[in-house]
Amino acid sequence: MKGELLLLSGVTVLLQAVHGCPDKCRCHSPTNFVDCSQQGLAEIPSNLPPQTRTLHLQDNQIHQLPAFAFRSVPWLTTLNLSNNSLSNLAPQAFNGLQHLQVLNLTQNSLLFLESRLFHSLPQLRELDLSSNNISHLPTSLGKPWENLTIFAVQQNQLQQLDGALLESMPSVRLLFLKDNLWKCNCHLLGLKLWLEKFIYKGGITDGVICSSPDTWKGKDLLKIPHDLYQPCPPPAPAPAPGSSQTQQPSSAHGAVPRPPENHSSGERDPSECEFKPKPRPANLRHAIATIIVTGVVCGVLCLMMLAAAIYGCTYAAITAQYHGGCWAQTNEPGKTEGKELFDCSPA
Repeated sequence: MKGELLLLSGVTVLLQAVHGCPDKCRCHSPTNFVDCSQQGLAEIPSNLPPQTRTLHLQDNQIHQLPAFAFRSVPWLTTLNLSNNSLSNLAPQAFNGLQHLQVLNLTQNSLLFLESRLFHSLPQLRELDLSSNNISHLPTSLGKPWENLTIFAVQQNQLQQLDGALLESMPSVRLLFLKDNLWKCNCHLLGLKLWLEKFIYKGGITDGVICSSPDTWKGKDLLKIPHDLYQPCPPPAPAPAPGSSQTQQPSSAHGAVPRPPENHSSGERDPSECEFKPKPRPANLRHAIATIIVTGVVCGVLCLMMLAAAIYGCTYAAITAQYHGGCWAQTNEPGKTEGKELFDCSPA
């Protein structure tokens, strides 16, 4: 019996050596699933089975991903790297993963993302970047992600989101943006317009709640009226070479003066272009109501004038008829007595 156990353990070790299953991982060959979670790993295991389709590396202590970190598993379709300490991802970290569809990078320490990071993932369908410290996303993360259906960036430090990045995801249906530091100024107008169209087409999102300015803090971006948005001022033209020292002496010390009117009136820098409620915002409903009220008043006045005209004409006709009757009576023979003439005189 002891010999059989030794033989079985030897076969198991031999199979692990043949398939390349790391010591701290659990490999399930029929489904090509490798589970290396909660093993205190500081780097990606080097001897992963090449036929691996699903790889779990969550709940470890991995700090960085070098270039071609997953070259040994080219058929990978699902990769879970959540709850690690990732802060540095090489631009070529995911190179070679042509079949990757699901990528989970939640609960790490990512600060930013290289625009080239996802260039080699043409089949990506789900990308979860939640619970990091990402303060901005690049305008473009590579080629258009025609297959991406789920994109999550909630619980980060984002203040803005470029519309060009969202336009590169024509198939996205679930968009998670909540719990960021959204700055609801003019630069977020493009996101508002895109979200309105996205929801109209059947997309689902958890909303954008403003963190600043104080006017809109805690408000839903989609519920801010369009007429309170003001276009961003155009960027200031670059100074001509050699003109900075002659026209702006203070620039030599690194200080850029504000326009004089801002100093005199105490206004904020227009580059912030925050939303400010207008004293009397132009509202189409108010204009229509004003037109209706004006029309009703004009109609009443016209009716009163018409009634006055009808009354005047009627009174004039009755008076004329009355005087005409009296004149006829004075011309009849035998009826010229003073008493009758006195009776026909107007009272």
